[in-house]
Amino acid sequence: MRDPDSRLEEAVGLAQAIDVTVVHAEVVRVNAPRPGYLLGRGRLEDFKTFVEANEIDLVVFDTSLSPVQQRNLEREWKCKVIDRTALILEIFGARARTREGTLQVELAHLNYQRSRLVRSWTHLERQRGGAGFMGGPGESQIEIDRRLIDERITRLKKELETVTRTRGLHRESRQRVPYPTVALVGYTNAGKSTLFNRLSRADVMAKDMLFATLDPTMRRIDLPSGRPAILSDTVGFISDLPTHLVAAFRATLEEVSAADLILHVRDVSHADTEEQKADVEAVLGQLGMGDRVARSEMLEVLNKLDLLPDEERAIVVNRAQLSNDAPVPVSALTGEGCDTLLERIDSHLGAGMDEIDVAVPVADGRAIAWLYSHGEVLDRSDGEDAVQLRVRLAPADKARFERMTAE
Repeated sequence: MRDPDSRLEEAVGLAQAIDVTVVHAEVVRVNAPRPGYLLGRGRLEDFKTFVEANEIDLVVFDTSLSPVQQRNLEREWKCKVIDRTALILEIFGARARTREGTLQVELAHLNYQRSRLVRSWTHLERQRGGAGFMGGPGESQIEIDRRLIDERITRLKKELETVTRTRGLHRESRQRVPYPTVALVGYTNAGKSTLFNRLSRADVMAKDMLFATLDPTMRRIDLPSGRPAILSDTVGFISDLPTHLVAAFRATLEEVSAADLILHVRDVSHADTEEQKADVEAVLGQLGMGDRVARSEMLEVLNKLDLLPDEERAIVVNRAQLSNDAPVPVSALTGEGCDTLLERIDSHLGAGMDEIDVAVPVADGRAIAWLYSHGEVLDRSDGEDAVQLRVRLAPADKARFERMTAE
């Protein structure tokens, strides 16, 4: 269970992420949730008085509200009421920039709206006659709205299938290069984009804000061995992530499932860092990637080391030195530990690679350059007619080089 005050702080951060001015925030303990209003009569009246006195336009519940509860609260307080799912959807809608992101957000919105149609609003209960595409005799407004939403959802899913195929083709082209892919995942605001910028020397938007990154970004990085890799920054996860969003963003998160290595970036300075870790692993499990964690294809990165008190910081750093499988402590802001992280990435991606000795004709500069760009050259000896190289190559690269030299 999360600390209620920490959860409240996160909810305030979510509201501020879409420029909502938070006038008041508090934890309300509900012993017996009321089906019609969630809150008890006393608290309902207290908030009604506060809303009227301060001319509040919006009330956010950091939990799920039923359509009936949302309708009744809005009638009672005479203002807009939304729940956690709606708030996250609003943030995602404000952040989407690419065509893919926009489609995914709209799909998630429509799935959410569809669930709100059940006995939600009185104007949707009107009967309507008609023929053909206008609706059958006696078709209610709620049925018309549901049918229109279903039709739009079907169209969006088809468009997203095209996006998925396109992304798959891009992924195949990268695999033919092939450069290994490293994907960043983590709880929202864990510092993934700042780390992404630090490692790739890019300029992706990185702010102390929940869901600052929505659309995936990729950059090439050079590892200490000289081998290149592709680094992918992804959308952050969050506790109680709406099921609609997990399903809608499956296409984007396929980049994570196809990665050679997953970096789980954690905010080690956060009071709920262990709970956040569990939330991220739960979402990965929903996406069918739980086995990746079990097969040690994930490396934990303990970010924001600079925010820890000296004693805690020393403990985290010392633990990291006990094992090569231990989490890597870093500060993406200051750069501390990032060189070690690159070495660990390099070592992990190099596991299972083959060492080969080859003699390449001096005139075959293309083959020599290819070996340097796709492998790790461990030793080199230049002769009059040939260059002797000892190279570490991934199995796929080894087979590719053998095909090249056989032609």
